[in-house]
Amino acid sequence: MTNHIVLFEPQIPQNTGNIARTCAATNSPLHIIKPMGFPIDDRKMKRAGLDYWDKLEIHFYDNLADFMSQMKGKLYLISKFAEKVYSEANLASDEDQYFLFGREDKGLPEEFMREHPEKVLRIPMNDEHVRSLNVSNTVCMIVYEALRQQNFAGLELVHTYEADKLK
Repeated sequence: MTNHIVLFEPQIPQNTGNIARTCAATNSPLHIIKPMGFPIDDRKMKRAGLDYWDKLEIHFYDNLADFMSQMKGKLYLISKFAEKVYSEANLASDEDQYFLFGREDKGLPEEFMREHPEKVLRIPMNDEHVRSLNVSNTVCMIVYEALRQQNFAGLELVHTYEADKLK
C-alpha cells in the first residue's frame, strides 16, 4: 500500500517544491494534473525541493479525467468544504490511497466534489480569520496522519546516527 499525493493544477512553484520534498521524505509518489501555473523547470520549485528530485516518483496528467482513468486505489479529496474530518478516516487501508489537493487559488472543481461527496475530507480551522491553509502544509498533515495510522511503515523511527550516539 502506498500513499499518493495528487496536485490539481498547482500554481505556486515553491509549494510544489515543498510538497515534492515531503513526498521524497515519505516515499509518496507525486502526481501532477496539468495545467501548471509555472514551468516544471522553474528554479523556485527546484530550490524548494532542493536535491530530492532524483529520489521522487513523479507522474503528470493532461487533465483530471486523464488522472481518474489511470488511478488505481482509493481516492480522497482534501477540501475545507467537507463534513468529515481527516482524522476520522481510516487511512490504514491495504490498498493504494490517493490524496487529491486543489489549486492554491480555487481549490478543487466544485462539480467534481459534488460527484464524490463521500470522498471529501477536511482539516478543521478557524475560517473566520483565515481563508485557507497553505497547500504544502495540508499535504504534510494528511500524509503524516496516514503514515501514523499505518505505524509509519517504511520510515525510520530512530535515525541510525542518533541511535549510535545514545548508546
